Amino acid sequence: MKEIRFTDTTFRDGHASLWAQGMRTGMMLAHARDMDRAGFVAMEVIANSNFKKCVRELREDPWERIRRLSDALPNTPTTAMAGAGSPAPFGIAPLELMKLYMRTLAANGIRRLHVMDACNSMTGRLVETVPFAQSLGMDVVVALVFSISPKHTDEHYAEKARQAVELGADKVYLKDSGGLLTPERIRTIVPAIIASVGDTPLEFHTHCTTGLGPMSLLAAVEEGIDTVHTAVPPLANGSSQPSIFNVASNLRAKGYETLVDEGPLRRVSDDLYRIAINEGFPMGSPLEYDYAQFVHQVPGGVISNLRHQLTQIGMIQKLPEILDESIQVRRDLGFPIMVTPFSQFVVSQATINILNGERYKVVTDEIIKYTLGDFGEEASLGVEEEIREIIMDRPRAKDLAAREHHEPTVEELRESFGGGISDEELLLRYAVGGDADVKAMREAGPIKEYSLQGRPLVDIVASIAQREDLNRVSINEPGLSLVVEGRKSMNGSRRH
Repeated sequence: MKEIRFTDTTFRDGHASLWAQGMRTGMMLAHARDMDRAGFVAMEVIANSNFKKCVRELREDPWERIRRLSDALPNTPTTAMAGAGSPAPFGIAPLELMKLYMRTLAANGIRRLHVMDACNSMTGRLVETVPFAQSLGMDVVVALVFSISPKHTDEHYAEKARQAVELGADKVYLKDSGGLLTPERIRTIVPAIIASVGDTPLEFHTHCTTGLGPMSLLAAVEEGIDTVHTAVPPLANGSSQPSIFNVASNLRAKGYETLVDEGPLRRVSDDLYRIAINEGFPMGSPLEYDYAQFVHQVPGGVISNLRHQLTQIGMIQKLPEILDESIQVRRDLGFPIMVTPFSQFVVSQATINILNGERYKVVTDEIIKYTLGDFGEEASLGVEEEIREIIMDRPRAKDLAAREHHEPTVEELRESFGGGISDEELLLRYAVGGDADVKAMREAGPIKEYSLQGRPLVDIVASIAQREDLNRVSINEPGLSLVVEGRKSMNGSRRH
């Protein structure tokens, strides 16, 4: 009987996909002990994108989050999603700062690093990132980011997998950020990659955005993958990863042995549902098949942010046009993979094109830098020549092309923030773009514990009654069974 292992994403990709990174450290720590008992291969707990959210909105120190979770998960390697090793999700950090970031992650307890290049280039910064992270004692798992385009063939991924192994990756993982893989494509792409990686372990990561994530995961296992990424409900499904409970049940039905203890995870899931109710967070649920996602490939998180921004300026009716324009902009740029930061670049430019009523009349700095090759030659070479001429004819393009390329040292960066600050403080200020938010975070005090104990039942029921997105909630405890159902009043509002 083949054994299947699990990497957990609940504390990182799960709440990034569904709770807009709104899960507080106290919520994680309250469940860390049970999560540690489950037997995961690893647990994602942080990403470079979390730093800005933690500091600016949650007023929490992400370094303290890493330290405390690493201490609370002694049996489970804590994992950081680090892009190519940069402390910031957009732009390209100086190499020495990237090394400082990885060194500080390791010093605070991170034992495994998920790294990727948005172009799947294995000749850029990953050449430095992989061996340096390994020298710090971290296992490095290199991503092959899936996309659909004329150039993203099975042969492309087989070659990139071979190159990742040549870099010295401890493991490789097929990262389906958009949930675009189908069981049919799995049956050709996974064997091609396995043939290239040889003895290097291969993992599988997908999202449920198109409704096919759970089926694609099962197909990946049938094709030879033995470690898969899942999340604990309600931070599973929706635009997140498949549910650990659904996946494990289906795998056992197919004759596989699942190396995970679901008992403690049931307790975690129950509490996370309560947190969702108390905090007004959405709950992941299976999605219907969405063919449009295969066409525009814009990630769900980017769409939700765009919808919010368009609503604020009274232009929400433009959303379908912008998504259509995103398809064309992506084609113009040579089919970049719709993953951070390229998905944001493409959608921002498409929005400007539509709202201006003229394509590329105004071009973002990021698109200019992409065309200039700042994000790698492999990316810039794909730009259509006619579009390249239009972009490079913009006055701003001439300014950016003429700039001097100088990588500041760590000490120069430290001095730019006033000097006399620790490595952790420097990295925080670099990630959030200044010291004002970091200062406000410090003034907010240490991370607060989170507990559901002692919350009166009447308060829980009252909070449920305010939720417009819930039709029915069942609370079952020893000696208590309570069902709260909603119905619409004559004016269409929800009544409980």
